[in-house]
Amino acid sequence: MMDLVILHDWAAFAIRWVHVITAIAWIGSSFYFIALDLALQKAPGLPGGAHGEEWQVHGGGFYHITKYLVAPARLPEHLTWFKWESYSTWLSGAALLMVLYWAQAELFLIDPAKMELSVWAAILISAASLSIGWLIYDRLCKSGLAERPIQLMLLLFVLLVVMAWGYNQVFTGRAALLHLGAFTATIMSANVFFIIMPNQRIVVQDLKTGRKPDPKYGKIAKLRSTHNNYLTLPVIFLMLSNHYPLAFASEYNWLIAALVFLMGVTIRHFFNTMHARRKWPWWTWGVTALLFLACVWLSTLGTQRLPDEETRLTAREARFAADPHFEQVRDIVMGRCSMCHAAEPGWPGIAAAPKGFAFETDAQIARAAREIYLQAGLTDAMPPANVSFIEPEERAVLRDWFRAVNGGRLASN
Repeated sequence: MMDLVILHDWAAFAIRWVHVITAIAWIGSSFYFIALDLALQKAPGLPGGAHGEEWQVHGGGFYHITKYLVAPARLPEHLTWFKWESYSTWLSGAALLMVLYWAQAELFLIDPAKMELSVWAAILISAASLSIGWLIYDRLCKSGLAERPIQLMLLLFVLLVVMAWGYNQVFTGRAALLHLGAFTATIMSANVFFIIMPNQRIVVQDLKTGRKPDPKYGKIAKLRSTHNNYLTLPVIFLMLSNHYPLAFASEYNWLIAALVFLMGVTIRHFFNTMHARRKWPWWTWGVTALLFLACVWLSTLGTQRLPDEETRLTAREARFAADPHFEQVRDIVMGRCSMCHAAEPGWPGIAAAPKGFAFETDAQIARAAREIYLQAGLTDAMPPANVSFIEPEERAVLRDWFRAVNGGRLASN
């Protein structure tokens, strides 16, 4: 039965794959050029206007790279631009946000225990919030703070912590950390689109018309590129966090996110210093470990309150709860799944409900109907290794229940 739910899940898989591929390309080129820039050496005989050179070996050959601080005397015939890696990563990430969190807002985005929102209100908040960070950050960078990079980074950190707290007041824990990652990634990609690339185009145009390029454009682009370098690792953590309830389902997930940004700074500081051929700052390893242990400790202080039985069901959820199959479904889920999917899991080694889903009430089961269908009805992905011995007949009941209510539709209002 090739229903829309199956097609939607494969579409999400394909978009996620594209997102990972493009992110690897963007992060790889970003890390490479930061390392290259830090490793540049002064040497006799450099061409006029050259800032430094670097010799590298890879793939059986030697590479001789020369950097011009502003621009070479003439425009090369062949010039490679690094921009599509950034644009493709952001566009595929935006598509993934729409497919996973907007199309399934009632399950992954809206948390009735925090704020009762309509689907469209939640989507509008989600979309509008992503642009706020860039507008504030860009204004700060264009102020006098551009000459005080440490103060600028501290203000950016405060902005990210405030947004982490704010997202956690509105959305599910899972969506809060994911949106914080998207919020940060939007700043990074906007840096490329609105600042770095336009400044490079100005320099190229100056070369074409025979004018001497102004060095300020390269300086501005370098500042934004450095910021992107320090934000990359936290964004990766936040994008992966939706697989780990101990990170997103903690009552203090916004503090965990704040500490992750600090870990991004310590990790990048170590590698940037190493690439610059200065004394390696081994202390950053200890600080990073302490920050990580603090994240682990915060995750144990309490989970977020899950929507309870008293929470008003949407029309779609009410249909799943009212279906004649539901009594059987409840018995199957409560007997086979709720030992792990609970506010306080009873299965040894499970500290938080997988994916943040608890199946202890009718409302919780109805809300997760699609995931139950995909994970335990259509496939045998859950429970892992079928440890609770769900019978084929029981999986058939789960499939019949979902299809009877939802048919081939992806969602229903």
